[in-house]
Amino acid sequence: MKNLKLIFLFVFAFTALQAQEKAPFYNDIQQFKKQDSLEFPPKNAVLLIGSSTFTMWKDVQSYFPKHKIINRGFGGSSLPDVINFVGDVVYPYQPKQVVIYCGENDFMVAGGIEPKTVADRAKNLIQLIRAKYPKVPIAYISIKPSPSRESFVPKMVEANQLIERMLKEFPKTVYINTFNGMLN
Repeated sequence: MKNLKLIFLFVFAFTALQAQEKAPFYNDIQQFKKQDSLEFPPKNAVLLIGSSTFTMWKDVQSYFPKHKIINRGFGGSSLPDVINFVGDVVYPYQPKQVVIYCGENDFMVAGGIEPKTVADRAKNLIQLIRAKYPKVPIAYISIKPSPSRESFVPKMVEANQLIERMLKEFPKTVYINTFNGMLN
């Protein structure tokens, strides 16, 4: 009986701890919601979504002063993370354009991931955006090379090629190749 009580206690404690675990980037998303509750972003803005490349771009508005910008990049995210939070980082807004930078971290998070998987994830994200905003232009910025991720460059090149090809299936989408320019 004593062992049964211990087992029950262990299972209960383990279950309670798991229930308290929050999804990765939960706090970032809550911060966006808090910002929105204080001052909701304007309609017809350019919406940036994706990973830390956008998160670190704090002065983006100064580069594009004639455009309203909503930056909803969250650091370290991979495509599944952005897909998971698409209802929070895309759907609440009424953007005039969506710009995506994501995919680089997919190789880091899932080490052995194949380029086709990254391209399939990108397609899933595009489809989710299109479901809510069928006519909004979407720009996908290529996965960039990084000295710290040199071993992944061949897979990144292939993923970029697959993503560029896939985007041609969707109207009002463009692929922005920053990869080649960053090599020089």
